[in-house]
Amino acid sequence: MNNQKNNKSENQWKKEKSKSNLRDYSFDTVSGMKVDELYYPNKIDENYLNNLGFPGQYPFTRGVHANLYRGKLWTMRQFAGFGSPQKTNERFKFLLDQGQTGLSVAYDMPTLMGYDSDHPLSVGEVGKCGVNICSLKDMEDLFDGIDLSKVSVSQTINGPAIILFAFFIAIAEKRGIDSSQLRGTLQNDILKEYIAQKEWIYPPKESMRIITDMVEYCTENVPQYNTISISGYHIREAGSTAAQELAFTLANGFCYVEHSIEAGLEVDSFAPRLSFFFNSHLDFFEEIAKFRAARRIWARLMKEKYGAKNPKSWKLRFHTQTAGFSLTAQQPENNIARTGFQALAAVLGGTQSLHTNSMDETLALPSKKAAEIALRTQQLIAYETGVTNVVDPLGGSWFVEKLTDKMEDEVNNYFDKIEDLGGVIPAIEMGFFQKEIAEASMEYQKKIEKNERIIVGINDFIKKSEEIDIPILEIDPETENNQIEKLKKLKNQRDNKLVKDCLAKVKRNAKNGENLVRPIIESAKAYATLGEIVEILKEEFGEWQEKSII
Repeated sequence: MNNQKNNKSENQWKKEKSKSNLRDYSFDTVSGMKVDELYYPNKIDENYLNNLGFPGQYPFTRGVHANLYRGKLWTMRQFAGFGSPQKTNERFKFLLDQGQTGLSVAYDMPTLMGYDSDHPLSVGEVGKCGVNICSLKDMEDLFDGIDLSKVSVSQTINGPAIILFAFFIAIAEKRGIDSSQLRGTLQNDILKEYIAQKEWIYPPKESMRIITDMVEYCTENVPQYNTISISGYHIREAGSTAAQELAFTLANGFCYVEHSIEAGLEVDSFAPRLSFFFNSHLDFFEEIAKFRAARRIWARLMKEKYGAKNPKSWKLRFHTQTAGFSLTAQQPENNIARTGFQALAAVLGGTQSLHTNSMDETLALPSKKAAEIALRTQQLIAYETGVTNVVDPLGGSWFVEKLTDKMEDEVNNYFDKIEDLGGVIPAIEMGFFQKEIAEASMEYQKKIEKNERIIVGINDFIKKSEEIDIPILEIDPETENNQIEKLKKLKNQRDNKLVKDCLAKVKRNAKNGENLVRPIIESAKAYATLGEIVEILKEEFGEWQEKSII
């Protein structure tokens, strides 16, 4: 009986593989040696099927696609955004011309915090760490000449995510593009803001209401769009361990699932459009194990705990960014190698999308040259290393499998702790996550200071007198003034009565518990600004103040 089951799984994988796309590419080694698509035991037992299985099959330890990169390479999606929408638009077009296959928008601090360029708290920050977006007009300039029906767009925005999403939808509708054609990802992960990044606006309860409104709207109207990219990246950047990054990220993911179910949505209606965003750090095999464990944990709990029946709901799909935390201002050229190792770990871990950091990111926003080198790093891995010829080439490695199992155990231990505290939001409110990350970060720093962990150029192999000789991107100091003038002109030319009426509908829906997405889209079309919509929601929802954990 077991043999029949085992053979059935193998035959199912072969059938799925045969139906999958196959790139027009030679998958032989450089020397011309033939390699198989997948390597697995001659004798398949229950343990193999339960813990590993075949690619594209539950529990997806070996990947969510039967053919993986033989069928389609990951999306090469470089993070880009600086200065004005026009400048970022130029960078987008440059990266697309260089072979990038998706766009990823970095917003500046005022935009991330929900302030227009003319707000007092925006002074000195406009366009400095990303692109400045105040209105639909800015979003139109940002994507000028780019066909949104053909390019996948990722947006790294959280607190005011619903508003930037509305701008994006409004552009599409104005251009005659049906929402069903739009592909991309909205980060929209407010829970990790409370845990790690600290760029929140509203309290947790109200923020979760906004997110479930968006999940509901996108499920019905934007079926190819990933409504939340549940992000471990910033948790890791804040100093967490790999196991903490995975545990806290997955816990957040399950929290979104629970709130969406409580809002009346069927789990299989929205779960297939949830995606994840992980960090790839420098401990090569630990990172690979983390990615493999992530898929297995998500699949098991979605099926067994949350009752998802659609296999797409069990599949954890993720974007990866190499570790910004690992980059050094000293000997910045070394960052090219660091990024290459981290990117390779992400690929061997089965990522669906990848951003490679630029060598100069500890000094400034990426220069054109540095961004090109970072993209070329991905292309070298994809086309010259041979790692895409085989699905899950490290599967079956005693070391990797042991690390994967250990990672799963550590994550489950954290799940128990979070449950004992009453769940994710109570744990946030009492500072549990923040304290755990702070302690892990302190331990890591102690090891560096004691030379128990070597960072090249920091605590060993140091250059006593070093001159940085790489081009640095400088933001035009007139960017801020130009954005303020542009905003002033917009407010003078738009129909301000229409804006007032649209904002009143947003406020009414916020107060009455009705879905917020459509009235915010209509406000966007009337050229209400980001800051105006944020302030309306603040009137109803208030603002969040974090409690000290010390």
